[in-house]
Amino acid sequence: MEPQIEADALKPSLPSFRTKEDQWKSKSVPYKMSARSAQIRLVSSHPEVYEPCDDSFALVDALLADRTNLLEHRPMLCMELGCGSGYVITSLAIMLGQEGAGVSYFATDMNPHAVKVTSETLEAHEVHADVVLTDIVSGLERRLGSMVDVMVVNPPYVPTPEDEVGRNGIASAWAGGENGRSVIDRILPIVDALLSKKGWLYMVTLAANNPSQICHIMREKGYASRIVVQRSTEEETLHVMKFWRDSEIQAGTKEQLTDNKTTPAVIMESLLSQFPCLAFWRSGS
Repeated sequence: MEPQIEADALKPSLPSFRTKEDQWKSKSVPYKMSARSAQIRLVSSHPEVYEPCDDSFALVDALLADRTNLLEHRPMLCMELGCGSGYVITSLAIMLGQEGAGVSYFATDMNPHAVKVTSETLEAHEVHADVVLTDIVSGLERRLGSMVDVMVVNPPYVPTPEDEVGRNGIASAWAGGENGRSVIDRILPIVDALLSKKGWLYMVTLAANNPSQICHIMREKGYASRIVVQRSTEEETLHVMKFWRDSEIQAGTKEQLTDNKTTPAVIMESLLSQFPCLAFWRSGS
């Protein structure tokens, strides 16, 4: 049983949240690193690679807050989609440390500069991951299908014109298309195919991405979810969500399909309207 950690209790002293594009342009990283995460001075960089910023720190903070559960989870394969500078996947490897001996790590990015920078960041911290140049996980589906125990994703979530999605260089790190969901909506089915039966997903979203709808989509696939970290400013709200397969939800989904029933719209709307005040869909995992 996972301990229920209230989101507000997980807020360290951080600067106001800014969009990915604003963060990159400001080039400021006023954040105190944990000894159990990658050190900024050892994180490699390149002008066309997204540097660790507020959203990166929030994702690593979520992993640190969940570290006890992660160690008890005993993952054998961890993976990051869109690794950028390598800060997150390196931090995950560090926080699992010797207690996570035998764990394999994968990281992917469509930006060749990011692949190189991530490799350098990993090497500087003396940890290892297989870093692959690919669009999300293209070409790796069969190799990694149903094998990933922990997946972390800081996707391109900034609402932008659709023609900006998938461009070369730094813009690919933030351009998310309409409502910032174009890339996220491509990732969700892939997550379901890659996660093991006990697999967990940690993903960064904005309020503009309609995270309650994302939770609804994942719930229909049999996943429970909760907010691990939430940070808000006057301009925007950032969530780090955790998803895991839930046997009761899966059983309920199968029953609905068999009986050709659907959840009453009023009940579902009532549930979703509580987001983000409702920090847990279910406790567990």
